[in-house]
Amino acid sequence: MMKPMTSAEARKAFLDFFAEMKHQEVASSSLVPSNDPTLLFTNAGMVQFKDVFLGLDSRPYSRATTSQKCMRVSGKHSDLENVGPSLRHHTFFEMLGNFSFGDYFKRDAIKYAYLLLTEVYGLPKERLAFTVYQNDDEAYDIWVKDMGVDPKRVARLGPKTNFWQMAETGPCGPTSELHWDKYPDRGIDDIIPSLTKEDDRFLELWNLVFMQFNRTQDDPDHTGAFDVPLPKPGVDTGMGLERVLSVVNGVLSNYETDLFLPIFAATQKLTGDSDEQRDANIVPYRVIADHLRAAVFLIADGVLPGAKGRDSVCRLVIRRASRFGSKLGFDKPFLGGLVDAVVGIMGAQYPELVERRDAIIKVITQEEERFRRTLDRGLTELEEELDRLQSAGQTVLSGDKAFYLKATLGLPIQVTKDIVEERGFTVDEAGFKAAEEAHSLASGGGQAMGTIASADAYNDTLNALKSSGALAFSGVIYTPYTASPVDEPVVALFVDGRPVQDALVGDKVEIVLPKTPFYVEAGGQVSDMGVISGKGWRVEVEDMRRPVGGMIVHVGEVVEGTPKVGDAAHAQIDFERRGDITRNHTATHLLHAALRRHLGTHVQQRGSLVAPDRLRFDFAHDSKVTLDQIREIETEVNDYILKNYPVLTVEKSLADARAEGAMALFGEKYGERVRTVTVKKEDDRYSYELCGGCHVSETGQIGAFIITAEGSVSAGIRRVEALTGHGAVEYIQRSMNTLGQLAAQLSTSPDQVGDRIAALQSELTTAKKQAAALQRELAKKSFDVLVSSNLEQINGAQALIARLDDVPPDMLREVSDWFRNAVKSGVMVIGSVIDGKPQLVVAVTDDLSKKGYHAGNLIKGIAAVVGGGGGGRPTMAQAGGKDAGKLNEALDTARQLIAAAGG
Repeated sequence: MMKPMTSAEARKAFLDFFAEMKHQEVASSSLVPSNDPTLLFTNAGMVQFKDVFLGLDSRPYSRATTSQKCMRVSGKHSDLENVGPSLRHHTFFEMLGNFSFGDYFKRDAIKYAYLLLTEVYGLPKERLAFTVYQNDDEAYDIWVKDMGVDPKRVARLGPKTNFWQMAETGPCGPTSELHWDKYPDRGIDDIIPSLTKEDDRFLELWNLVFMQFNRTQDDPDHTGAFDVPLPKPGVDTGMGLERVLSVVNGVLSNYETDLFLPIFAATQKLTGDSDEQRDANIVPYRVIADHLRAAVFLIADGVLPGAKGRDSVCRLVIRRASRFGSKLGFDKPFLGGLVDAVVGIMGAQYPELVERRDAIIKVITQEEERFRRTLDRGLTELEEELDRLQSAGQTVLSGDKAFYLKATLGLPIQVTKDIVEERGFTVDEAGFKAAEEAHSLASGGGQAMGTIASADAYNDTLNALKSSGALAFSGVIYTPYTASPVDEPVVALFVDGRPVQDALVGDKVEIVLPKTPFYVEAGGQVSDMGVISGKGWRVEVEDMRRPVGGMIVHVGEVVEGTPKVGDAAHAQIDFERRGDITRNHTATHLLHAALRRHLGTHVQQRGSLVAPDRLRFDFAHDSKVTLDQIREIETEVNDYILKNYPVLTVEKSLADARAEGAMALFGEKYGERVRTVTVKKEDDRYSYELCGGCHVSETGQIGAFIITAEGSVSAGIRRVEALTGHGAVEYIQRSMNTLGQLAAQLSTSPDQVGDRIAALQSELTTAKKQAAALQRELAKKSFDVLVSSNLEQINGAQALIARLDDVPPDMLREVSDWFRNAVKSGVMVIGSVIDGKPQLVVAVTDDLSKKGYHAGNLIKGIAAVVGGGGGGRPTMAQAGGKDAGKLNEALDTARQLIAAAGG
């Protein structure tokens, strides 16, 4: 009888079954294969064991079982276009598998699969059918003769379906598949014809691969002439969790299981759809649920949305899900709001989802925002083109147009295909690929996965720009005093380190402008971020670089249009982010001054990080900064912030600045002219440093200053971490919320939390003492009962051999004293299980210790039974062990050893 299960129960049942069959449970590997550069993603359970099967690696176990996360979105294994209309296809899925590395072979593999499906999952035997390779008499006989399956349920099929090979040569072998009969009413005589035709009667559940041969030459006709038997054949099996879960729960679709229904429910909460409305428009719901799962797992494994390689797949599933969200009425980013549904379902099995939940939401939301900005324009142009084709009686969207939509407007080709096919058209995919390849060659943009050129390309471009009168280029000019936008022409573009004339949507591009308001990371201050835009195009700047002296490049991604060399451009930084950075930067100067005043003038800066969300300051000091010193330093910095001192920047000669006492960064090289930053009010000059970074104009703009950490970096170097502005406010709010929640739980006011905790700690200490006393009293009473009822005579000596469980470890020794007080002449052996581990104590009274009874010798033989060891004095010994299940056997052994000692 079938047993309805949750996904967690079905997964656990599989792994537990094979663990019982002596398989090592191995955690899922990453979606990014670590040992196979030929694969875009892990697409089967055997990928992490590939080198084991090839004999290039070994494991400390010969049997393994896994629940492996997989992606199938490329090549012959791509299921992308079937997701939505299909009840079964997914991009991301879990593959349950068991593996044998030269251990068991066909007989056990078949037996395990059959037992698990019929006995663990409870699938009716009359609903199962099987296939074997046409020449594999051994597997056929196992099914029919050993397992007792009716021959009418076993089909012999050819190499297309039932033979596996890793490549043209190398490991290969026959397979056996297990199928679920969706239409048993068609009768047993139709089973083999249906399996042969591969019609819709059966659902493949499990594939058993028997790696039996090494193919020495290509054998396209499968004659077997070049197949040499492997010395240690292996087994590799795979069963989709989603499929078997739908079967055991008696539903028609994988999407009707708890792997997807919570995502549907979260989506419905946003749309307001009833279940009936959802089912009437089910394809978008399926695409969103499937693609969201894929995106969540990809990002958790470090794959981020981008233009090429694996990154492009992450971008595709997010953008395709977002586009299908438009069909449900979403006109703003919504996918981030569904992430918790995925984490709730899968987080227990895959804790990386819980750990990286916030980052996953952020990445998905940012990518969806990018796509939404260009989606409307792309859809409008596509619909207009389809209307034109329809009027002209044409049915094919040209490859050039499809490439234009991707390159200029950011519509992935798969999204374009979805829309085109919904309108009854097709896309010239061959033409699209040709246009893509032609542009790559024409632009000089490098290969698909990207390569990095040497500094020569940047130097050549820089020299050409300097000598070009047409561009009037005189080197990059950066002025850190202002953040005003700049309008300048694009004088150069780089993609993958190579100069190009234009760039496409999705390209990682480096833009060169004659002037820029963007700060380039230096002196601990991170680079600015922002936007460079032109007519019809937009680049989101993520970083700044100085690849060669005299040239600054803006590193970003083309999110709309096609930027070209010579285009007019408008460069604008993220002002709010710059504001947070400048607050933190000026605060590091105030912190430096405060540290020197409170710790000594030996304090010198040894490094810093000035980011928008925090600051970090490293300094020379040879001892820990005390908590009182931290509070004094923090108070002083806040005092100078509240005094609202002006922050002045002046350029002067290095000699003059040093003569005036300006502080320089340790190890930094300065030119003859330097920029000084002074925090000064009238005659009170609090801070005076050489610095080229960005600063507030008055200290009051910094807001609150909070030190969050202090510690050692290396010998003689300490580090302080702190927050200002928005970061400080958020920290205070979080802390106050936590304090308020704690006060509510303690039924007191926030200012009384410390006193209340101290009172509770005192109460807890008293309670622990009372509990220990009660536990001792109970143990003593239990022991007294044992003495009165369990004393026995062994060769004329009194003996107490018994269990006394739930006794604290430190009380076991006291038990020996109780025994001596109660029994004037005798031997005691007490066993106890403490925290799941067996513990033993042996006591011998003084008179018997002189007659050959030795506690230390006795306990060695007793403890060995429970997998332990020990020893001790003639009158007292104690030992531990590993196997609590053999404690009673150990006590029986004690009787034998005592009898032998007295004999």
